[in-house]
Amino acid sequence: MTDIIIPTYRPGAEFAKVLKRLEAQTLCPGKIIIMNTEKGHFDRFRRMTGLFAESIQGGEGEEQLPFGRTTVLIRHISKESFDHGATRDQAIHLSTAETVVLMTQDAVPADPYLVERLTAPVRERKAAASYARQLPKKHAGKLESRIRQFNYPEESFIKTGKDLKKLGIKTFFLSNACAAYDRDIYLKLGGFTKRTIFNEDMIFAASLIDAGYAIAYEGKARVYHSHRYTLKEQLRRNFDIGVSQQDHPEVFRRVPSEGEGLRMVKQLGREFLAEHDPMALMELGSTSAAKYLGYQLGRHYEKLPESVVRKLTMNSTYWER
Repeated sequence: MTDIIIPTYRPGAEFAKVLKRLEAQTLCPGKIIIMNTEKGHFDRFRRMTGLFAESIQGGEGEEQLPFGRTTVLIRHISKESFDHGATRDQAIHLSTAETVVLMTQDAVPADPYLVERLTAPVRERKAAASYARQLPKKHAGKLESRIRQFNYPEESFIKTGKDLKKLGIKTFFLSNACAAYDRDIYLKLGGFTKRTIFNEDMIFAASLIDAGYAIAYEGKARVYHSHRYTLKEQLRRNFDIGVSQQDHPEVFRRVPSEGEGLRMVKQLGREFLAEHDPMALMELGSTSAAKYLGYQLGRHYEKLPESVVRKLTMNSTYWER
């Protein structure tokens, strides 16, 4: 059996589409577990979409809702208690499935085969975790679309510790925007770190690789997932990435991540030059500069005043805890 786990905050019409496509999968989830931040936001979502008119009361702070061929379990939490690692870990402990699929509320299944294809390497014991191909959404610009193509190619592959020399930081690449895990192995290795600002997926991926397990990238399992960040938002996002890497040197200092970023910039730069697209080149340069500045500030956050840190971060509640 497979359960789906999705943290939500202010869900909207797009999330209704996600739920409907999950219920229509060829491998229908046994349960969809939603870790929702602030109950009032989800109540508005229910009124807006008309979903979940019928309710079966669960435990304290929980609701169980029938939804087509599956059941939706909602656990409501406060904004202050949300954590990228701990909140997802709590949801995995609510599940009893052999395989759990973690998604974000803005990752839209591309077809009815997502869950079946994504979980296949895990169910067949070829890997302890797998992650899906992320396709750009319709509103994604040229740069974001090319970044998705760079990070999520069409071809599937499996990574192990033997690939560290060749792949470097990419060996640990795993995205909880859409990823599947063997729940028993997850629990055996202690799960996600319980306090993290970002990168809970890659930190756990390093644990999998170190323990001798494999990670699969499944190019035929596809979701639409992309962002259109402003330069300020990109800087702040990469600040949080830098903080997570500084806080977990046991993972990130042995395989520096700057080289992979530089490789992507060079490759995309060559492509845009060949296409005679100066606007794309300018966007690549400004975006890369914002990312690198944010990342470096995050790596040195301990030297910054707290007031500056709070202005730079995308996750203010992390610092309040």
